[in-house]
Amino acid sequence: MNLTAGRGGGLREEELAGHHHKPCPSLAVIGTDMYGCIEIRDPNADEDWFEWEPWQRCMDLQPLFGKGEYEAFALLFGVRNYQGWEPLAGQRGLPVDVSAAMRADFEESERMDAAVHGPTWVSWAELARVDLTASPAGLRGVVVLPGPHPHLESWFWVGEQWNSEELVQRMGPHVDGRSPAELPFGEWSVGTAQVSYRRFTYGDAIGPGTGWEHVFAVMAALAGRFGDDGVRLVVYFD
Repeated sequence: MNLTAGRGGGLREEELAGHHHKPCPSLAVIGTDMYGCIEIRDPNADEDWFEWEPWQRCMDLQPLFGKGEYEAFALLFGVRNYQGWEPLAGQRGLPVDVSAAMRADFEESERMDAAVHGPTWVSWAELARVDLTASPAGLRGVVVLPGPHPHLESWFWVGEQWNSEELVQRMGPHVDGRSPAELPFGEWSVGTAQVSYRRFTYGDAIGPGTGWEHVFAVMAALAGRFGDDGVRLVVYFD
């Protein structure tokens, strides 16, 4: 079970269908935050006369990006990846030619906080190719049910099979023996509880309205000057 902050300010309990855990009587939310910057590569870096750092720290992530959802961390960087998705840029470490400013920032943070982990990077060229309408491989959808506490939702990530008789029972007779692929997405009531079965895409994690659009807009603008492979995001987590 993983307790995360939802977009509406409440909490949600995330579970993989078939992997259930009893909720604790009290909530202790331990968050993971992301830090880093956008780097740019000098267009003259390959010239014989160029003697400076090829990559330069351009803009810190913090003004553009607030507290993120873990689905984005999982899909992009493999962090908080309880779903086992294939990340776009997981566990790469710092780039070998990372800017001195970014390296110093990471090493200082690592020295001060043992929880710092997961340094990695991703180019704008890679991010620009992401299909926001696609779902993560192997994911059919997500079932959202009321959680055991007020303002807490339970999210069940569903593949080709339900893999949980308890989940099917909580979804009520509407399932009617149908598989995840056969059951249409929608919402319905089971007693006083509202059940939602919905598709989940990359756009839900990193598309418009998630906060990532601000990061991507800046990277896209910089790519117009430095090229898609000349702009990258370097991050780490705590």
